[in-house]
Amino acid sequence: MNTIKNQMRPVFPFTAIVGQEEMKLALILNVIDPKIGGVMIMGDRGTGKSTTIRAIADLLPEIEVVSDDFFNSHISDYDLMSDFVKTQIENSVDVATHLIKVPMVDLPLGATEDRLCGTIDIEKALNEGVKSFDPGLLAKANRGILYVDEVNLLDDHLVDILLDAAASGWNTVEREGISIRHPSRFVLVGSGNPEEGELRPQLLDRFGMHAEIRTVRDASLRVEIVEQRSKFDQDPYGCIQEFTDKQNELKESILDAQNRLSNVTIDYDLKVKISQICGVLNVDGLRGDIVTNRAARAFASYQGKNDVNIDDVKQIITLCLRHRLRKDPLDTIDSGTKVSQVVNDILV
Repeated sequence: MNTIKNQMRPVFPFTAIVGQEEMKLALILNVIDPKIGGVMIMGDRGTGKSTTIRAIADLLPEIEVVSDDFFNSHISDYDLMSDFVKTQIENSVDVATHLIKVPMVDLPLGATEDRLCGTIDIEKALNEGVKSFDPGLLAKANRGILYVDEVNLLDDHLVDILLDAAASGWNTVEREGISIRHPSRFVLVGSGNPEEGELRPQLLDRFGMHAEIRTVRDASLRVEIVEQRSKFDQDPYGCIQEFTDKQNELKESILDAQNRLSNVTIDYDLKVKISQICGVLNVDGLRGDIVTNRAARAFASYQGKNDVNIDDVKQIITLCLRHRLRKDPLDTIDSGTKVSQVVNDILV
C-alpha cells in the first residue's frame, strides 16, 4: 500500500472504467503500435475522455531513459535517441540510465509554437558558438502520450506541426540558419466535443483512429459509473488496490502484444479486401488502408494470435475509416453504419 501512496497523484484505474469500449480499445491498440497514428476521441461532455486517457498512461510499465537527456532517449534504439546520445555511444562513452513513468504531456489550448516545438537561443549561438536548445512539449512527449483536449479549438498550424511530428517521429526547429532535430515519437490523442466544431477533413484524416463517445443512456449502467467514481473519490488508494490484479493483467497483455507484434502476419487476400473496402467507400489516399492493416495486426496480437483473420478486421475497421468519409467540411462524421454495410458485403 505504501508504494501506491508514493504516487504524486492518484489516477483512476483504467480497468475500473465502465463502458466506452470503443475509446478504450483504440487507446490500447495505439499503445501496442504507436505507428497506427494516434486517436481522435469525439464525444459528449462529461463522458470520461480525459479520465480514460490519463488512466492508460498510468497503466503502462516504466521505460528506461538516458539520464541528463532532454528527450527521454532510448539506450539502444537509434530512432528514439537524440544526436547527443548517439555521439556518446559511438565514442564508447558509458551512458547512465534510469526508469521513469511513461510521459503524459498535456498541450494547453493557449500554447505557442515555441512552447510546442522548443526554441533556439540565438544570442548564445552567435556569442559563444554553442547550439543552446530549450526543449518544448514535443521533446517531453518522446516515447509517451501527447494529449490535446479540445483539439478542434487548437490553431490549425499547431495541429499541422503536431501531426507532422507524430507521423515522422522527429521534430525539427530552424531559426536564423541554425537547425536542431530531435526524436519525438508519441501516441497523439486528441479529444473534443462535436458541438464546438469539427476538425477539417484534411487534419482528421491524419489521425489513425476515430472513436465516438456517447453518453450512457442505460440507468443501471449510469448508477454503476457514478458509484465507481464516488468510491474512488472517497478512497482513491483503496480503489487502486482493489483493481491492482486487473491492472497488472492488462499491463502484461499489452507487453505481450508489443513483443508479439512483429511476428503477426496478415494474409494477402485479406489485404486486398481491406483495400477493396477503402475503394468502395471512396476513401482518399492510402492512409486508410495502411492504418487498417496496422490496427488489425495490433488487435490480433492483443488477442494472442500470430495471424489476422476477418473478425479481427471487422472489430477495428470502423475506427480506422469512419472519419475518412467526409469530403465536405460541413458534413457530419458518419457514425459507422456506412462502413459496416460495405464491410459486411465484402468481408464474408
